Amino acid sequence: MSRLQIIVASTRPGRVGLPVGQWVETAAAKHGGFDEVDLVDLAELDLPLMDEPNHPRLSKYTKDHTKEWAARVGAADAFVFVLAEYNHSYTAAVKNAVDYLHNEWQYKPAGLVSYGGVSAGLRSAQAFKPVLQSLKVVTLVEAVTIPFVQQFLDDDGVFVPNELIETSGNAMLDELGRWSEALKALRP
Repeated sequence: MSRLQIIVASTRPGRVGLPVGQWVETAAAKHGGFDEVDLVDLAELDLPLMDEPNHPRLSKYTKDHTKEWAARVGAADAFVFVLAEYNHSYTAAVKNAVDYLHNEWQYKPAGLVSYGGVSAGLRSAQAFKPVLQSLKVVTLVEAVTIPFVQQFLDDDGVFVPNELIETSGNAMLDELGRWSEALKALRP
């Protein structure tokens, strides 16, 4: 049984991240490389700013929201982070969500789907990689970058990718499956 978790990093009203995340969810289900796909919308998860008294590496969580988040992340075998670019970096919500936990992230692969204007969110993805690497998350080379993301939204706000985006997504999902299986032996 393998489980992919997709994390939508933007919480701003009117954000594009949710439709992009929903596309990743559909693409992952169609791909078939994972038995389960869990879409996490950080706006819906609504974690408060880090409020745990103990360092996350101790796994001594005191709050129900942290325990639930830890169980959800711990159950995942691989991640896709859908990253907006705000002021040349990633969102505070995704940093907060990652910082809540420590051991639950370790020895799992992550694919990055970034979006924005001309930069396609690449500055966000590059800034986020060291954060993940410090938690022993293996960030993949294969990624999805979406420039001028608004052009891929239809009149109903649904994300409609072009062939290049779909091909990139499938390549990323292929690698997530490979790395997920390879890293299982390292997990406690």
